[in-house]
Amino acid sequence: MKKNASFPARGGPGGSLNLTAGRAERDEQLARAEVAVLTVIFLTAALGNLVLILVLWRRRKKLSRMYVFMLHLSLADLVVAFFQVLPQLIWDVTDVFIGPDAVCRAVKYLQLVGMFASTYMIVVMTVDRFQAVCYPMVTFQKKRALWNAAICASWGSALVLSLPQVFIFSKTELAPGVFECWAQFIQPWGSKAYVTWIFVAIFFVPTVVLTVCQVKICKVIKLNIYVKKHTELEMRDQKQGLPSRASSINCISKAMIKTVKMTVVTVVAYVLCWAPFFVVQLWTVWHPSSVTEGAVFTIFMLLGNLNSCTNPWIYMYFCGHIPYCVRPPEHFSTREESAITASINLGDREADDVTPV
Repeated sequence: MKKNASFPARGGPGGSLNLTAGRAERDEQLARAEVAVLTVIFLTAALGNLVLILVLWRRRKKLSRMYVFMLHLSLADLVVAFFQVLPQLIWDVTDVFIGPDAVCRAVKYLQLVGMFASTYMIVVMTVDRFQAVCYPMVTFQKKRALWNAAICASWGSALVLSLPQVFIFSKTELAPGVFECWAQFIQPWGSKAYVTWIFVAIFFVPTVVLTVCQVKICKVIKLNIYVKKHTELEMRDQKQGLPSRASSINCISKAMIKTVKMTVVTVVAYVLCWAPFFVVQLWTVWHPSSVTEGAVFTIFMLLGNLNSCTNPWIYMYFCGHIPYCVRPPEHFSTREESAITASINLGDREADDVTPV
């Protein structure tokens, strides 16, 4: 069974690909650019996610469902920063893999765990907002907890689906005394199957789910806006003894609209960051050429990691001031806070005046 050593330490998810049987010559200028980009990405992702995790953890007993998802998404992005971006940064500096075979397999495994967990956490967070807007009573009945079924499913899927990395990658001697964290693929279809599977599982299917949820959310919000614009007419109808046309419509609070906007921006940032990465990855394995080895393609693949940088800053922007926005007033009961989180407007209460979750 013929195999080919490909996807070096800087290849596969998060780095450039090398589909030759040997080790490519190092472009020093490109390597310096990679080091600079990865350094900025690592520091930004690590700082932003650590700050958000610390702040949310301080209020962990009072976090609503939305902020629980944020907490776990930041944890997943931190895994990306420390086990995907940082190892790649170190390998760009040293130009060789340093460490035993076990470290090679563990790092490649955790690289994919971070990608899966971050992506799937965005998906379950968006699905939760979809339920809160379209089926508010479903969300109202759910309890707040630092772990729930959706979060456990996201982490569990990431841990299981990343297992092939342990068997694909290993420490390989490419030349006397020269070792790399290298992957072995069956030729000619192995590398194509690998990259296509990663694309489908981490980008294509999640993007479809996110798009469907966001479209339905926007339709419901549009309907609610229409109903609110006709409130006076409905009130006149009720005074005249006519049935209210909006009686079966759940009003969506301004706070819920804010969280929906936040998820929309998160999804857009996710697509913009990862789309170039996967386009380049697919192009590289399906149509390999000298063009795919250029600096532009390499930088495009590095920019996928920017998604782990953007998420915490998106939340901070929409939240305004994190320490206060995650702390509901003491006089509010769990039922009231849960109802607000579920986007049900109780009476004339303005949810955004209470908590922006």
